Amino acid sequence: MGRVVVAGSINMDVVATAERHPRVGETVAGQSVMYFPGGKGANQAVSAAKLGAPTVMIGRLGRDAFGEQLRAFLADQGIDLAAVRDSASASTGTAIITLANADNMIVVIPGANAEVSSDDAARIALTAGDVAVSQFEIPQATIAAFFQRAKAAGATTILNPAPASTFAQGLFALVDVLVLNETELGFLSGVELGDTPTPQQVVETVGRLHPRADQTICVTLGARGAIAVRGGDAKLVEGRMVKAVDTTGAGDCFVGALAARLSQGAGIADAIAYANVAASISVQWMGAGPSMPTAEEVRAAL
Repeated sequence: MGRVVVAGSINMDVVATAERHPRVGETVAGQSVMYFPGGKGANQAVSAAKLGAPTVMIGRLGRDAFGEQLRAFLADQGIDLAAVRDSASASTGTAIITLANADNMIVVIPGANAEVSSDDAARIALTAGDVAVSQFEIPQATIAAFFQRAKAAGATTILNPAPASTFAQGLFALVDVLVLNETELGFLSGVELGDTPTPQQVVETVGRLHPRADQTICVTLGARGAIAVRGGDAKLVEGRMVKAVDTTGAGDCFVGALAARLSQGAGIADAIAYANVAASISVQWMGAGPSMPTAEEVRAAL
């Protein structure tokens, strides 16, 4: 059994709820404000850890109250924080989230996450069987260095290119599994997919990324499930009908669950199906990090 090693962001999510999202220039009355541990990297690490995978986090925190709270929360999840360092000057990353009718809008302030460096990534020695995970909330140069070391060690690499951004040269070639949603796929391919693209449209658009035959491109479709494309073959994993309360962090839950399952020796098809179930459970609870399901909860839903 390998480890899940996540190089990524750690944020405090400040969540404001309202009946609807404001239009540009408009103010609406909110219902409540809540504070939840978040950040795509931290969410994915929490997801993997709660599903039973030995999990290591690489990242940065500010020397502030949010940083102290987040470090304590991650430690309570059993995550190895030896490679999480404090920034000398930057504040802890923060996400401002508005939530209305289970849909969210998010503004992220990177703070200390922008300082995560290749030296930070080198603090953890990777081995064959490990799964190295990252996202676009830390510098791409750091991700590339992290994945180069992972590939040299025989580890599997998973990239979640969110928030959507163009790839730094050479980074895509270091990715074994790319996990992205329709919006990110549309951005990276230059194709306008709309709100509900058909499976055939998704598969055709994945082809515009020119993946290698040994790369897996997994496109998450929210309540509609996910599509995995590998070597020209496509598989649709059907969504599960649940009552969504908060979709924040659902994609991160999927990534963490996928990584956990792969680290436990599962095949990619099994891992994607497992991740789909885990993500469907996470949306039934408020918050990102706190909503990640346990292995027992996923087993009960399978």
